Amino acid sequence: MNEVRLQKFLAECGVGSRRKMEEFILRGRVRVNGQVVTELGRKIDPERDRVEVNRRPIHAAPKGIMLLNKPRGVVSTLSDPEGRRSIADFLTKKQTSYFPVGRLDWDSTGLMVLTNDGEVAERLMHPRFGFERVYEARVEGAVSQALLDKLARGIKVSDGLVRAAAAIMSSEGDSTWIEVRIREGRNRIVRRIFDKLGHPVIKLKRTVYGPFKLGRLQVGQVRALTQKEYEQFRRKVMTHSVDDAAEPRQKVEQAGEFKKVRGDVSRQTSGQGGVRRARRGGAIGRPARSKPTRRRE
Repeated sequence: MNEVRLQKFLAECGVGSRRKMEEFILRGRVRVNGQVVTELGRKIDPERDRVEVNRRPIHAAPKGIMLLNKPRGVVSTLSDPEGRRSIADFLTKKQTSYFPVGRLDWDSTGLMVLTNDGEVAERLMHPRFGFERVYEARVEGAVSQALLDKLARGIKVSDGLVRAAAAIMSSEGDSTWIEVRIREGRNRIVRRIFDKLGHPVIKLKRTVYGPFKLGRLQVGQVRALTQKEYEQFRRKVMTHSVDDAAEPRQKVEQAGEFKKVRGDVSRQTSGQGGVRRARRGGAIGRPARSKPTRRRE
């Protein structure tokens, strides 16, 4: 394991805030391998070094993964200089070693993955592995299938070409609900895509990130995976290959015609390139159907 600063290690173990741990170190209340440490720059290897605070052994927090249904109006970082609510507000003292994998906009909702496993986080976020993200977006205006076909072929935004598989889920007067499948983690990418297409996003919810699903997780609710689940999902993440990251365009072409759903009425659309609406799974377990109505936000 990589070396970390002593005060950071202690804070992640839930002993206290990083600033408080710095005070402990300066006062000689922290020992490493039996020796008192008073330098703030000291680094340790949590897997090899023995750390004590007030002669009480401190152990690294066990690795794990948690899922959060992020509410609107919460920044997806552990702190905010403007004093807004952050991800840290949903963590207990024992969970302070967890950090968010990627981000969601302040005004977006849905699935966030949190972990204290650096290897899992790096793999999920690295563009090379192309883990799929799925979003439900409500956008302004009526969206044509031709426009979504254009998105599948690729459109240019400020930082390059982007492709996504998208399907119309329902229409609500002057707006349209669209499911977007994308393997990009660029900043505000879904919002920028639809701004470019002339259909600004009104609401945005992430429902899937790689092997993780939002499912029935309620807004503001945190779900900690069991140790068995953590090990299973860690294997899925770490064995995911670049070959698994098929282009969104392929999904569109293979799915054939898609269903446009509005209320209880379902009708087939004409043309090619749609995707059939997928059944949503539970956060970890069995699948469940869901409709993108106002009530879900």
